[in-house]
Amino acid sequence: MTDSTIPGETVREQIRRAADSLTATERRLSALILSNYPFAGLEPIQVIATSSNVSAPSISRFVSKLGYQGLQEFQQQLIKELKQGQKSPLDLRTTTSGITDEFFENFIQKSTELLKASAGAITAAQFERVGALISDPRSDIFTLGGRISDLVAQYLSRHLKQIRAGVHQVSSEDDWWPEYIMRMRQRDVLVLVDFRRYQRSLEEFAERVSKHCGLKIILITDRWMSPISKYASEVIALHIENETAFDSNVAAFALIEALITRVAEANWPQASQRIKKWDSLRTSVSHQREPVRES
Repeated sequence: MTDSTIPGETVREQIRRAADSLTATERRLSALILSNYPFAGLEPIQVIATSSNVSAPSISRFVSKLGYQGLQEFQQQLIKELKQGQKSPLDLRTTTSGITDEFFENFIQKSTELLKASAGAITAAQFERVGALISDPRSDIFTLGGRISDLVAQYLSRHLKQIRAGVHQVSSEDDWWPEYIMRMRQRDVLVLVDFRRYQRSLEEFAERVSKHCGLKIILITDRWMSPISKYASEVIALHIENETAFDSNVAAFALIEALITRVAEANWPQASQRIKKWDSLRTSVSHQREPVRES
């Protein structure tokens, strides 16, 4: 790679950074690569050329503009990203420096850096689009995550249920998925959370949902990109790597809290009434469960 590349930056990020300088032909090529990222970029040059209707020399100029010496180096970077997306805690543990007296302070500092990096990866326009989709009262919202990331999806759905109607947390048991799929309509929204060591079952769920009704899918993932991205209308790629054995969800929860607040503020008169009624009913149920005290 040349000096024009930024260490740690993914090819997707490089393409977006170079977007304003791309020619019409290069934009067509970049669209193909991003449409099935990263696999479309790993095809032989003849296949890429035919699929994008771009000549082989133009492909070479494109990867050179991104900072690579040739297609081989470009594809090696894509393969490296695929491997990054499959790293387990055992793989990640080799990069950590262990426990020190400043461990907690350093951990918080790194988390702050992840928040800043993730904020820079989400444009104001994209945040507004996602917020508008989740706020639309005409749409039902469905949420689901992976083995660990389902906690993020649940955090979103539990808050949204108090703010607006029509929110469904999809069961993590795939035997129940047909029940939710049958409820879905084209105008609904599915929020999927999938971080590296991506869950194959979630990809299959996204594919089935897309074929069933073609609803909008919002994917919350990491910089190496869950395969679900090919079905998503909005992809939010967060920074999760914090140089320990375990990736961080701090940016994911910050994003969810920002979306929750945005949805509530966008429809506050309705949201406040629902919260008021919710709290009233919750209090009533709680009182009914209290044991009768003997005098």
